[in-house]
This record gives sequence, structure tokens and C-alpha cells, in this order.
Amino acid sequence: MQLQLATWIEVEDYLKNSSGIIIPVGSTEQHGPTGFIGTDALCPELIAFEIGTRLGVMIAPTLSIGMAQHHLGFPGSITLRPSTMISVVCDVINSLTRHGFDRFFFLNGHGGNIATLSAAFSEVYAETSLGTAGTNRPSVRCCTENWWNHKSISEISEKYFKNSEGRHATPSEVALTYYGYPEDGNRVSKNKLRPKIAPTGPIYDSSDYRNRFPDGRIGSDPSLATKEIGRELFEASVQGIGDSYIKFCLEL
Repeated sequence: MQLQLATWIEVEDYLKNSSGIIIPVGSTEQHGPTGFIGTDALCPELIAFEIGTRLGVMIAPTLSIGMAQHHLGFPGSITLRPSTMISVVCDVINSLTRHGFDRFFFLNGHGGNIATLSAAFSEVYAETSLGTAGTNRPSVRCCTENWWNHKSISEISEKYFKNSEGRHATPSEVALTYYGYPEDGNRVSKNKLRPKIAPTGPIYDSSDYRNRFPDGRIGSDPSLATKEIGRELFEASVQGIGDSYIKFCLEL
């Protein structure tokens, strides 16, 4: 069930049986010549919507802008400061706890968000521990799960991509979005990649990033991505993430 497509009455009814919610979180940043700018938000959103349908889980609106300052050398990229993102995440959690949600499962699509999400959770926990949260807020639990973390997903990536997976604009994430948006995938996949496998190196600010990685990729060859492989990744992730969500909600 998508929160955006539900009425408040339906949400109230949902909360009679479950206090868990999945929140897709990603980024709006370049993904090389053949990847969508919205890749990091589209991947967890696709997976979350399917989990919501199969398991009857409430899915929150996607937090589609994340911590991506190092991509600002490429047109279309948008970032939040870490402090801004922490505030956004805390406000989302505090808004939903007011209504009775207390298990927050953030399904993440961008590695650059991990530290900031962890800091946001610590802020929320500190409010309870310090007694500043208000008496009407329940004790909450939060977790972050990256959509690509499960063994079954890494096995698919290794099978098809091996050393061409890289670190950014990977064929795995590009394949998943091609599965979700095949017409747009057909359009952008025609763009040329030079060199075939991108260089690797450290990440600093946006100017340094653009100099090191001129087309935006890091160590990857997304020309290997297909919608058929994307479907395999999708099914593996829906199963694996769905299992993780159930375990998270049931743990004491």
C-alpha cells in the first residue's frame, strides 16, 4: 500500500495491525552517459512498491534527494547538506510516530546516504533518551537496508558483470532501472562509453570528481546492463529485502 495513494482512514486501519513502514531513500545525481539521474531513488522505489503489493506493507513517499555534493559537477545533480538531510529524516520519523508508526525501514539506493541516515537515527534515539521527544511518542526503531546487500543479488552481479561492476553507475543499478523503465532505457543505452571500463579513485569535492571521472562513472561498464538482468536483480531484491523487513518488524 502506497501512503500517497491511501486515505487517512486506510492508514488508520493499517495501523490497527502493523506499525511498520518502508521508506525508500535515494539520490538525484548523474549516473554516467547511460544511467538515469534518478537511478538511486528509482531502484529502491521499484523494489519497495513491489514489496508493498506482495506483503501488504505501507510504503512512504520516496526521499529522492540525498547527500550527493560530489556529483554537482554534472548538470541535473541535486544535493542536500548532511545536516539538512538529517533534519528531513528526523521530521519524517517524528511525523509518522505521531500516528503510531514505530518501525522505520529505510530502503536505501545511495551509498553516500548511509552515514547521514545513521546520524539521523541517533538524533531520534537521543530525543527519547534525553526525554525531549514528548510523552506521546512511542519508542521507535530504525534501520537502513541497501537494496543490493543480499547475497543473491551479489551472486547475480558477479555472474554477469564480474570486475565491470565498479563503484558508481554500476551495471547492476542501471539494469534494474532499465527493467523498471524499458522505453527510457532503450533511449539512454545507445550512448557511447569511453573508455569501456571507467577509471577508479577516491572521492572528494565535485570539481575533483569531474576531473577524475570525466563521464561520471567509477570503475564500471554499464553497457553490460540489460532489462532481463534487471528483472533477475529485481526479483532477488524483492525477496531478500522483504525477508529482512519481516525480521526487523518481528524482532524483540
